Amino acid sequence: MFLTPREAAHAIAKNGRRVLEQSVGRTLVLSLLAGFYIAFGAQLSTVITQDAAPFVGVGIARFLGGSLFSIGLMLVVVCGAELFTGNSLLAGAALHGEISWSSLAKNWAIVLVGNFAGALFFAWLMYETRLWEQGSVAENAIRTATVKCQLSFTAAFVRGILCNWLVCLAVFMATAARDITGKLLACYVPIMTFVSSGFEHSIANMYYIPTGLFITGKNASPDHALNWYNFLVVNLLPVTLGNIIGGVFFVAGAYWYAYGAIDAPERPL
Repeated sequence: MFLTPREAAHAIAKNGRRVLEQSVGRTLVLSLLAGFYIAFGAQLSTVITQDAAPFVGVGIARFLGGSLFSIGLMLVVVCGAELFTGNSLLAGAALHGEISWSSLAKNWAIVLVGNFAGALFFAWLMYETRLWEQGSVAENAIRTATVKCQLSFTAAFVRGILCNWLVCLAVFMATAARDITGKLLACYVPIMTFVSSGFEHSIANMYYIPTGLFITGKNASPDHALNWYNFLVVNLLPVTLGNIIGGVFFVAGAYWYAYGAIDAPERPL
């Protein structure tokens, strides 16, 4: 059993009402948890792919990393948490009139701060474990972070759009699924696709790039691409904007237009 696309779209819109009822404290705690959960998937992907490419090839290594990273959204969906990228779908609730746009903006602001704090704290925790000193974990983490900080604004922005298009489709399908197996599979396929493709996820980058920064510390040269300015301005800003566009326009907005008002008869396009 599963919900039809129309039923899933309306279920997501109705679920947006929680924004009006949920306290700021609860929203913040759940957003911290989402930051932790996404970071769990990111660190696992970093560890497992540290030396895979020379043996199985770059493509298979990226597929492996994407498969493992998907545990992050599985934890968010099944265990319950507030993830900024997934909350782009709440735009559907605003379009349906279930919540105000100001309530949506407030939710996004709180969740983004919580996700950032959670991912950053988790990156510091992983740094303190010293597990990155084993094998090629440090080199893999620094290489991943550096590449992200070298993207052009346009590349980061477009990759952010494509990423959250898939992330929101994963949440959409997980909402439609009625059992745990269906929800896990719904999370796995789109997330594996976006990571394997090389798209950019703002919350994941809140773990990936600070991890590289913590490891390099004062050893990085002043002109090195991996620095806090490039993290926040060159990568995180355009990726976050792209994530918003991908979720709001290509998923929430598209399904709002396709299926019309909640409880209204289905209308032709």
